[in-house]
Amino acid sequence: MWVIVMTKALYMDDCYLKEFDAIVASVKDDKYVVLDQTLFYPNSGGVEHDTGTLIKEDGTEFKVVFAGKFSGEISHEVDQPGLKPGDKVHGVLDWDRRYLLMRYHTAAHVLSGVFSQETQAQITGNQLTTQKGRIDFALDNFDREQLSGYFEKANSLIEKDLPIKIYAMSREEADPMVFKLAKAMPSSMKEFRIVDIEGFDRQADGGAHVKSLKEVGPLEFLKAENKGKNNRRVYFRIRSESQIQ
Repeated sequence: MWVIVMTKALYMDDCYLKEFDAIVASVKDDKYVVLDQTLFYPNSGGVEHDTGTLIKEDGTEFKVVFAGKFSGEISHEVDQPGLKPGDKVHGVLDWDRRYLLMRYHTAAHVLSGVFSQETQAQITGNQLTTQKGRIDFALDNFDREQLSGYFEKANSLIEKDLPIKIYAMSREEADPMVFKLAKAMPSSMKEFRIVDIEGFDRQADGGAHVKSLKEVGPLEFLKAENKGKNNRRVYFRIRSESQIQ
């Protein structure tokens, strides 16, 4: 059974929640599960999906091995059959994985904010994993000295430990600078979720982020690639993973 239920994405309101309760809304092929609400971030926006566990009332555990968004719905792929519509479940995130992805996502905002201020470049693509991140920028060219300077500025901002706030903003209120993607936002969207690194950068974004920049940790430039006309790819990683909360 597969129905559209408009799952409530709990991480949109609180990125630090680790567990939740939900009701199974639908199941497809015994392994693709839609819930009425979830903390699992789906594979989207260039950010890897969450993993974790769904625990049925009888104690049976179902490993969530993938979460994706299909036809607007968040689907949880579990490792075994057994869940049915109407079942009550308790969800538990793999928090270490989620928190590291949150740090990488916020790090990407810092870097894209620096590039935007220094070059006015927009983002043409990105991919964030638990091992490294990469961002594609619409740029004619850059050299290693420039890149080193951008990373120094990013790390200086992280060291200042600027706070991060998340709030809603209407299309009429939104400054064009909150849209860092080269791809335009759908005209049907009337309200945006804003991730605001106070005093530095604001971006329209639907993902999970840390509360302050010092949680991110220092960034390391790995390499840059030319990916065609006006497209430059930058790889980076977080140097320390010791701040798991």
